[in-house]
Amino acid sequence: MQAGNALKNTPIRASSTWRLRTRSLSLGARTLVMGVVNVTPDSFSDGGLYLSPERAIARSMQLLDEGADLIDLGAESTRPGVRAGGTAGSSQAPGAHPAVSAEEEQARLLPVLKGILRERPEAIVSVDTYKAATARAALEAGAEIVNDVSGFAWDPQMASICEEFGAGVVLMHARGRPDEWRTQPQLEPDALLAAVIAGLSASLAQAAAAGIPPEAVVLDPGYGFGKRFGENYTLLARQDELLVLGRPLLAGLSRKSFLRHTLENLNLGGASVEALENASLAAMTAAILHGASLVRVHAVRPAVEVARVADAILAAAQPA
Repeated sequence: MQAGNALKNTPIRASSTWRLRTRSLSLGARTLVMGVVNVTPDSFSDGGLYLSPERAIARSMQLLDEGADLIDLGAESTRPGVRAGGTAGSSQAPGAHPAVSAEEEQARLLPVLKGILRERPEAIVSVDTYKAATARAALEAGAEIVNDVSGFAWDPQMASICEEFGAGVVLMHARGRPDEWRTQPQLEPDALLAAVIAGLSASLAQAAAAGIPPEAVVLDPGYGFGKRFGENYTLLARQDELLVLGRPLLAGLSRKSFLRHTLENLNLGGASVEALENASLAAMTAAILHGASLVRVHAVRPAVEVARVADAILAAAQPA
């Protein structure tokens, strides 16, 4: 399905229900906004800003007040170059090891998760982790969703934990592990799309084998996760082709380094991650128009406003 024809002739994203641990979310009628809070010292975007539980909880309250539909908590950076992805019993690249132990990850994460739910019991919280032990602890503490950047590939116990708790899951495509991303060979556009579809199909098959129902799963193309700079634009331009997999899409484009790479020659003097907000919003708009039902962002208020405009464009493109 070509994106241009899709906007004119067919619904580019179907209405569906995402089944979470204790409730469900309606997807497709409007774009849902997931606000990111990183409880880490070294995340590329906001490392160190919200490392204390008090600051992370306050930031989460701010994002909810600005219109976030969900909060995504992460306590380990998976930025390019980090030697993440190894867990006991899992396959891993030679010499790879977790950048953060499960114990440290949970020590950072759980006080924030509990604090959010204490302040806003109705809040929907997703936990960004690839470790089954952390997923279990977070689900026991009230998380609704597990956002696994490895798509169930880095911890063999993750799928069964998610099935046991009836969690909603986000399965991302990652091409290799973070310490391998800078050396990945460039792929031709068709090969790139085929690789992403094959990887996400494998994740879906693993989820089904564990007994996770399809309606619990959302897919993430994994922008920046093992894709070279230009490959991200290829994936974004053809993102609607991933709808063939039959599941809603979540797009996480906020402040990604390929956007900075595009802007480098403008000489605007903007080196901070905040200087990427306009570029992030442009990419997010394209993602919505190419089928994303959810977007993952750091700055919520402008994302909510832009998503409403993109949704209005989609609505106007559909036949009466």
